[in-house]
Amino acid sequence: MKKYNVIAVFHETDKKWLLCRRRKDPYKGLSNLVGGKIESGEDGLTAAYRELWEETSITKKDIKLVHLMDMVYHLSDCMIEVYAGKLCRSVEVTGDENELYWAPLNENYFDTKRYAGEGNIGHILEEIRCIRDRWPE
Repeated sequence: MKKYNVIAVFHETDKKWLLCRRRKDPYKGLSNLVGGKIESGEDGLTAAYRELWEETSITKKDIKLVHLMDMVYHLSDCMIEVYAGKLCRSVEVTGDENELYWAPLNENYFDTKRYAGEGNIGHILEEIRCIRDRWPE
């Protein structure tokens, strides 16, 4: 089974989160969460921190990630691990794979004409909103 991750990074102010505008397919031109492939034999959390650093220059010192959920697509032989975290300090995000930007939390992230993932970004944000009172510090 192919394994991937996506990472929901919340700004330290809690008023926005980090998205990228995809430069290649799938979903070229649409906004998405950062993330990537989990390599064979690689632990999911390790892969999430690696992808986060590669795509944004955010390190383990900047954020504590929580394994939020998994989405398994049996007929596509694919699994996506979802991680989330809030920055513990101000950092400059940089990367050359995709355009990075901070987005407000009040957008319609179910809009598949603007956001990748067939509505998954909206679903992920709603799940995070449901557990905010139980968010580990």
